[in-house]
Amino acid sequence: MLISGTPTRTIGRSDAGFGDRVEIIDQTRLPHEFVLRRLTTLADAAEAISVMRVRGAPLIGATAAYGLALAALTDASDTALHAAADQLIATRPTAVNLRWAVLRMLARLLPLPPGERVDAAWMEAAAICDEDVAQNQAIGQHGLALLKNIAARKSGPLNILTHCNAGWLATVDWGTALAPIYAAAEAGLGVHVWVDETRPRNQGASLTAWELKQAGIAHHVIADNAGGHLMQHGRVDVCIVGTDRTSANGDVANKIGTYLKALAAFDNGVPFYVAAPGPSIDFSLASGGEIPIEERDPEEVACIQGRDSEGRVVSVRLTPVGSPAANPAFDVTPARLITGLITERGVCRAEREAMAALFPERT
Repeated sequence: MLISGTPTRTIGRSDAGFGDRVEIIDQTRLPHEFVLRRLTTLADAAEAISVMRVRGAPLIGATAAYGLALAALTDASDTALHAAADQLIATRPTAVNLRWAVLRMLARLLPLPPGERVDAAWMEAAAICDEDVAQNQAIGQHGLALLKNIAARKSGPLNILTHCNAGWLATVDWGTALAPIYAAAEAGLGVHVWVDETRPRNQGASLTAWELKQAGIAHHVIADNAGGHLMQHGRVDVCIVGTDRTSANGDVANKIGTYLKALAAFDNGVPFYVAAPGPSIDFSLASGGEIPIEERDPEEVACIQGRDSEGRVVSVRLTPVGSPAANPAFDVTPARLITGLITERGVCRAEREAMAALFPERT
């Protein structure tokens, strides 16, 4: 995707003469500052995932893959790589792409002699990134076909509601839920996006809105609780969200608040789609009730970051000092509320048989 007109990925091996470094966009600084950050050690990669300098299930997986490559620079032994894998997997429990990417890296590296593992690690991490881009482009094209069908039944721009950030900032490039929107814009289809602010952390207001502005796509940021009102008044044509983990029965874990949007969409007859790349589908879990839900720092609820009147980026407290806060990071949307899953291999129902037909190698 473009930043000030320049094609940019969210992560990659540094090409500025530092072959042993990885460069990321520090998403904790957006939308007020665009800052590139270099990761040079396993600890850097684990910290970036943990504090959400990188976030979004596919990008977390890509960062973990590069984290193992950085770990191999120091010690490529079996013991060291297993320890590095455990450290990375422990950073965030919900997104299945993290474990998937780490286990894929181990499967590639451990059969090799230690002397060959560093080069192989860089190559495998890069391959994971390239595959992510291709998967998201395919999701965009399958989603575009859906959007064209919906647009053909109405006049004026297509009004799409999304939640959290499942754009290119959540992946290596293109995004999942936003990929069909970018594809629609490229195809000349009129689109307008309702952007949930997505408290806490405001990943819609801070990241999705920033992405759409960079791309020149019409959008409005709305309070999280405005979505149901807009649906009741016929101002939402379709909802598209991402997923951090989809269980075998089609239940979807996504950013907290997704379940409420799905309920409102179901009640108002608004199609509700989930953009789900293959690596986010976890056939080992029978239902969404088995998905571990991350409980994050209460300060993310109690405080908010923004720019003050003098242009400084500051954090301010919203709640009374001493009032406790709870911060579950995800909720689970039951498959019965989901119109369909948009995958890189096509659109399917949110149920085991349909998903297994598209991804037989994963079952």
